[in-house]
Amino acid sequence: MSRETLALTEALTDYIRTVGVPEHPVATRLRADTASMEEANMQLSAEQGRFLAFLVTLTGARRCVEIGTFTGYSSLVTALALPADGALLCCDVSDEWTGMARNAWAEAGVADKITLQIAPALETLDAKLAEGWAGTVDLMFVDADKESYPAYLDRASTLLRPGGVLAFDNVLWGGSVADPTDRKETTVAIRETNKAIADHPDLFHVLLPVGDGMMLAVKTA
Repeated sequence: MSRETLALTEALTDYIRTVGVPEHPVATRLRADTASMEEANMQLSAEQGRFLAFLVTLTGARRCVEIGTFTGYSSLVTALALPADGALLCCDVSDEWTGMARNAWAEAGVADKITLQIAPALETLDAKLAEGWAGTVDLMFVDADKESYPAYLDRASTLLRPGGVLAFDNVLWGGSVADPTDRKETTVAIRETNKAIADHPDLFHVLLPVGDGMMLAVKTA
């Protein structure tokens, strides 16, 4: 058996999405609407969204945090997977993009599970730590400004409960992380975050070649 990751043809991708990635109709429309935008490359794939929902269900998550909401696809699928008493805190700085998110949340009937904070995410996270959120978060998903990834990891390692799950998106950065000559600030920040997670004594991790790469970690203590 080949040790290489299977290359996905268009036909195989369609098969995977048909058989393995069921999608709420509001999520399908939101993903299609976002695909027409100039910033469409920031959109989460259907597979990644389903994977997030899977993690929520697997862990029995009730308190989730998302850093970087964009038009709301990841928050929508997360909220749909949360139980009735679940809650999701979304951190973003754009009223325009998250306006689409608010509409989708309302249409799908999950708006009451979501709190959107329009402010720099580090300010929001620090405020939550000051409120006593340390060790109470079940799942955190990070897909925002990459230069801040190391700082987000620092806050996440404190906010997560033992057994909580952390997910960072875009950790392969188009392959740039494996190029030692690439010293761009964004690439360096992602590379440092990957290494920090790999070396962290209280995080059990795996880096998956899904989308542009997802780094997953479980807090063990």
